[in-house]
Amino acid sequence: MTRTLPSPVAAGPDERFGLRLWGLLLVLAGNMLIDALEVSVAVVALPAIGTDLGAAPTVTQWAMTGFAAGFGGLLLFGARVVTLLGRRPVYLAALLAFAAASVLSALAQDPWLLLATRLVKGFCAALTAPTGLAIITSTFPEGRPRSRAVSVYTLFGAGGFTAGLVLSGWLTETSWRWAFAFPAPVVLVLFAFGLSLIPREADPNPVTRSGGGAPEGRGAVSDMRPPPRGRDQPPPGRSRTTTSQRYDIPGAVTLLATLLALVEGVTQLPGHGWSDPRAVGPLTAAGLLLLLLWRVERRAPAPLLRLGPSLRGNPALLRSAAGAACLNGSYLGLLFVLTYQTQTLAHWSPLRAALALTPAAVPPALTALASGRLVTRFGAPRLIVAGAACAFAGYLLQLRPHTWPLDYPGRMLPTLLLVGAGFVLSFAALNMQAMSRLAPADRLTGSGLYQTAVQLAAVVTVAVVAALLVAGTPAAGAGPAAAADACRPALTLVAVLGFLGLLVGLTGLLRKTPPSSLHHGE
Repeated sequence: MTRTLPSPVAAGPDERFGLRLWGLLLVLAGNMLIDALEVSVAVVALPAIGTDLGAAPTVTQWAMTGFAAGFGGLLLFGARVVTLLGRRPVYLAALLAFAAASVLSALAQDPWLLLATRLVKGFCAALTAPTGLAIITSTFPEGRPRSRAVSVYTLFGAGGFTAGLVLSGWLTETSWRWAFAFPAPVVLVLFAFGLSLIPREADPNPVTRSGGGAPEGRGAVSDMRPPPRGRDQPPPGRSRTTTSQRYDIPGAVTLLATLLALVEGVTQLPGHGWSDPRAVGPLTAAGLLLLLLWRVERRAPAPLLRLGPSLRGNPALLRSAAGAACLNGSYLGLLFVLTYQTQTLAHWSPLRAALALTPAAVPPALTALASGRLVTRFGAPRLIVAGAACAFAGYLLQLRPHTWPLDYPGRMLPTLLLVGAGFVLSFAALNMQAMSRLAPADRLTGSGLYQTAVQLAAVVTVAVVAALLVAGTPAAGAGPAAAADACRPALTLVAVLGFLGLLVGLTGLLRKTPPSSLHHGE
């Protein structure tokens, strides 16, 4: 699922927070909830968007992939912005931009305005989702209070995808525009409270000093100090002429442009073929932009892709990123196909379709706080393989010869339950394994690279699935049974991704890992 979550931490016994600390936690966790539900909000609304705007699935898919592209494509750049400008001003500005983009999304009469606003919202999420966790770890005292705060933050993030499905189904019953507009007032309320609750980094402990009630002691003051400068932080610069180089704006723009050109080329290919410039042009541009990105990053004085010693050739990080990319991409591709089948072919209402999809989303949310204990007991490699096997088995169920009407209890429901079990078993394990061998100075970049891979897989997979659905559309008057059977190429792609994720997991299980190389507790 498209989300940025910390490794789950088990909450300790009840410890008293002051009202201000609780308020801060609810602001940060509430915004994490909004960030997490943004992709699932679009899933159920896609058919209604296509009908209202007169757009094909290859166009409406931008409502999903646009947010993921803004999130994943600009995540490393967002971390650089926060490092240079500070957490509080960036977080608050991102909340305002997110609210404005939500309103514009709801008012869009053109698919490309909708894409632009979704890109903006994805970038805002890239600024706030990881920053919220950083604020928690620097404001809440070490030990049980901080563990409890991280647990609440994790729970809100894990529940966001499920909440987005249900809310989108309910609101789309009236209009898909309400599904895109409703975050705006919520985020504005969070902004209003955040003005007084989000601490200033220059003040070592503003929350507790103003009567928040948190105990002063270990972690309460020292964690608010700026961290020592490491590989994840760009070198200081004073001259205005070096601003673009310090932020690595050329690298960020080139990465995002490469991704958008690739998606556009993939979606145009089925309808126009390899001989049409409308398909070949964007794909060629994506290849050239990728070469340009490599050149820009090599010459940048402070590149976004700054690889420290524990990042270069790190097999645990590479396997985890590949496995998580396969899991997230295949799941969102499956949801795209099932939404098309339930609403466009079977004419289910948006709310019914949303409720039908929740069996895959609810289990990960309910078990989020226990996933860390699962990893401790069984080990990340075993859980990753078990989760990938469950998801792959679910995808294989969808490849059976299709019958009509849709068989929900015998076909769709078992698939969704198996995929949900896959996330329960492997999602946290993949996160924790990715960070297991990183030196402290490389963790920020490593986490950014991992999350970028997860988001980019969602972008590309959904685009290819949409293209395959359009390419396989039967002749007019063929009926829904023929149209459902034409979904097999898209479902085959989903299953192939699931199989690749299983293979990646097996390589990690078979590879012996020296226990001393792991950073426990990450």
